[in-house]
Amino acid sequence: MAVIKRILTKLHAENAGSSLLTLGYRQLSERLLARTAKPKPVAAVSASLQMLTAAALSLPGLMPVTAQAADEEVSFLYGYYEESNRNLFGENSRFDPIVVDSLLGSSKIKLSDRLKFAFNYTQDTWSGATPIATAPLSFGGNKEGGVISGATPFLQNNGVLFDKQLNPLRRNALTGEYVKDKQLVHTLSSASPEIRKQGDVKFSYEWDEAALDVGGGISVENDYESRFGNVAGRWDFNQKLTSLNVGLSYTNSDTHAILDHDATPYIFDVGRGFDSYNNTSGSGQIQKEDRNNVLRGNRQDWGTALGLTQVLNETALLEAGIGYTRSTGYMANPYKVVEAAFIDPTQTGEVLRGVSIGLLEKRPNERNQWTENLRYVQYINGLDAALHFDYRFFHDDWGVNAHTFEADWVQPVGHGWTLTPKVRYYSQDAADFYTPYLVSSQALSKAAVDQSGRPIYVEAGNPNNGNVYFRDKDFNLVDASGKMVDEIAVNPINKTIPFDRNKLPSHYSSDHRLSGFGALSGGLTVSKQFAKGVSFEAAAEYYTHAGSMKLGGGGEGAYADYNYYTVNAVLKVDLSSLSLAGSEHSGHSGHSHHGGHAPAGVMFDHMMDKAGDVMFGARYMYSTQSGDMLQGTNKVSDQTIVKNGCGGDSCFTAPGGMNMNMIMLDFMYAPTDWLTLMLMPQFVDMNMSTRELNGAPSATFDQQALINHHTLHEHTTSGIGDTGIYAMVKLFDEAGHRLHGTLGVSAPTGDVDVKFRDTHRIDAGFQHYGMQLGSGTWDLKPSMTYTGKLDKYSWGAQLNGTVRLEHNNETGFAFGDIFQSTAWGSYDLLKWLSTSVRGVYTVQGSIRNEYNGTFNKLGPVDYPGNHGGRYWDVGFGINAFVPTGSLQGNNLSFEWLQPVSDDVNGYQLPREGALSATWSYAF
Repeated sequence: MAVIKRILTKLHAENAGSSLLTLGYRQLSERLLARTAKPKPVAAVSASLQMLTAAALSLPGLMPVTAQAADEEVSFLYGYYEESNRNLFGENSRFDPIVVDSLLGSSKIKLSDRLKFAFNYTQDTWSGATPIATAPLSFGGNKEGGVISGATPFLQNNGVLFDKQLNPLRRNALTGEYVKDKQLVHTLSSASPEIRKQGDVKFSYEWDEAALDVGGGISVENDYESRFGNVAGRWDFNQKLTSLNVGLSYTNSDTHAILDHDATPYIFDVGRGFDSYNNTSGSGQIQKEDRNNVLRGNRQDWGTALGLTQVLNETALLEAGIGYTRSTGYMANPYKVVEAAFIDPTQTGEVLRGVSIGLLEKRPNERNQWTENLRYVQYINGLDAALHFDYRFFHDDWGVNAHTFEADWVQPVGHGWTLTPKVRYYSQDAADFYTPYLVSSQALSKAAVDQSGRPIYVEAGNPNNGNVYFRDKDFNLVDASGKMVDEIAVNPINKTIPFDRNKLPSHYSSDHRLSGFGALSGGLTVSKQFAKGVSFEAAAEYYTHAGSMKLGGGGEGAYADYNYYTVNAVLKVDLSSLSLAGSEHSGHSGHSHHGGHAPAGVMFDHMMDKAGDVMFGARYMYSTQSGDMLQGTNKVSDQTIVKNGCGGDSCFTAPGGMNMNMIMLDFMYAPTDWLTLMLMPQFVDMNMSTRELNGAPSATFDQQALINHHTLHEHTTSGIGDTGIYAMVKLFDEAGHRLHGTLGVSAPTGDVDVKFRDTHRIDAGFQHYGMQLGSGTWDLKPSMTYTGKLDKYSWGAQLNGTVRLEHNNETGFAFGDIFQSTAWGSYDLLKWLSTSVRGVYTVQGSIRNEYNGTFNKLGPVDYPGNHGGRYWDVGFGINAFVPTGSLQGNNLSFEWLQPVSDDVNGYQLPREGALSATWSYAF
């Protein structure tokens, strides 16, 4: 049983505190946290039994967690999620379905023999159309030409028809007859790209038969921020055949959603001065803030979990767990509404006419949730494989009861390859307050009268100022005291009384995720274990959501059915294994030390020393622009920009600030000692704020709508950037001097067709040129690099360029060519630490051509001539290299690049600076 004991010490117990990377939805608030007890000396572990552990640690829809988790490890994961189109029953939606790009970086290091530290960074970017409401097809929620088109659905003040039994009716266009039509359909809404970023840390301490984890983190979006902490422990007993796991977590989340101005008519009664139709969870929850309507709410979640793992015999184990979470506060989704049809009950006849509006959904402000789960793992000796089966039951006081069944098969196939097919079935009941739409037997509003039955009037321009007016017997407009007033100045309108909220249900939501449905998914994970502690995994899963698949029947209609698929890839580097391998080949550890360490902002600065050498690395770059606008090297006023900054047209806006974050992965391999090959994928996210220019001319209605859209909201883009493919050739290497050339191409894998969401029935078109994720063209990227070193001093210089190989990309334009020269010097403060200083000169041409689709030019950033320029910078850096020990071969560098001079083409924001940080490991 010693082998089983060793396996048990490697099991990861569940903890309700952290988050899983679940593509397509807001990340879950629970993550499996690795807890590994320090094992006593036992017999060697066979590969077969390791597969048993691997099966026990598989997660639905994700890469399986490696059972023999490394003490020191770095991993990078990329995930992609895409939904299918929704069934709109003949209406052609011009919105793309939801797409999510996710990036996850993780690291674990040992601070001492028993103390470990882990850090995770996650970034999700999503865009596309999602259901905002559900309504009868006859309501016409997705039709072009409705009251509001574009990204905003048609939810407010639509005339609707019902029969006496309150069945929805539609009028036959050919016969004029009214026909009952109960078909439902989702109403779709779309948004510009949005980004979520999360960072979390964990400290773990291990005893011989116990372990303790303490962690926490923060998740940030434009409209949502969540802070969480957790503590978890594990106790092994019964000769380590039994493990008890317990966890406690706390999460505090704030919603601060800016409600789009297009949504105003169905959130507010415009005729009553933006008084809210909706009584969400407090009268002051929706407030005006700097011309924006902002919905604020707070939510708190306390969770606890208890689990038990028992080894049954040499080839099987069983896990059982229970969990409880209590959530309080604002639980609704601020962007989901419920269609409500108001039918005046005084009507007679066979056809009843009403008015429909959208009400913000209203969920209970507390939720108690329970989970129970079982997991069984069986090793199949004859096949050297493992079967993993899970069952999970979830229930809460909202009426949701959910069952999850999952099974996967872990099958090694030789030479380090493993295949893991999986299948998962899920079924849930609908929440008690779920309803596709509401019908209320009351008028939407009625005219207000005083005690004498006289109609009450208010001022059209300020209906909520407290002043009321009446008509006297001669139909003159008088105030409350009977004094005549100037009717033209008052501009009276009837005061209206809205519907009685007390006649609506206490809670209501049409969110399809709270409906009754079933789901079936299947997937496959392929993993490869390479030598020296490097592994790669790729997975794909296809998911089908359908009301007809609900256990026991009674699920939502077929209108709500949809599918999605996910693909994931993860690279893991076991630093502890590599350090052992590196101790046998210590000559590799100093590969880049021959020419010193270049600053973090310099790429292509070194080659690999020997044939067969490999290097993995990650590079982070941040740059920011802000301040007064420049023309050439001089600051300019708003009036000058208005007159001259837009190519002969008048300018209305200017950028207030722009930030760019870029994460790049470096993969280097030397097939010979004179040639190094390099692959560099990248992930980019950017944000830009815009301001109105003082002195701008009067705008048309469409222009003003777009100006408001740009200036009231910060705009973001994020996703995969262009991918670099390079070859570095050694030209000279002798006596402390090195010279090598690099020739490569940048493949146009980044999107160049990112658009704004529509507004006020206006196609907002493409985002600004600088906010696109790539160049859209194949680009040639040559460079020549020289490095030298003498004692504690090292130096280097590089010439590099970017040449666009195409005159325009798929959306019509091409960025300008780039030439850059740089030189640096560094000094070794210690054997493992050095500092550097660098000078940089960059020339970039302006954009060629322009967008070939809808593009609304409002400011200098929208004109190709206002891009590129000539730039001088000075950089200050620090570099740390680990020559020996368990982290031998790791290199960490930072550099801040400070602008010295900007000589811009046309009118642009000045640069404020750039930060580069790199990590690399060579072996």
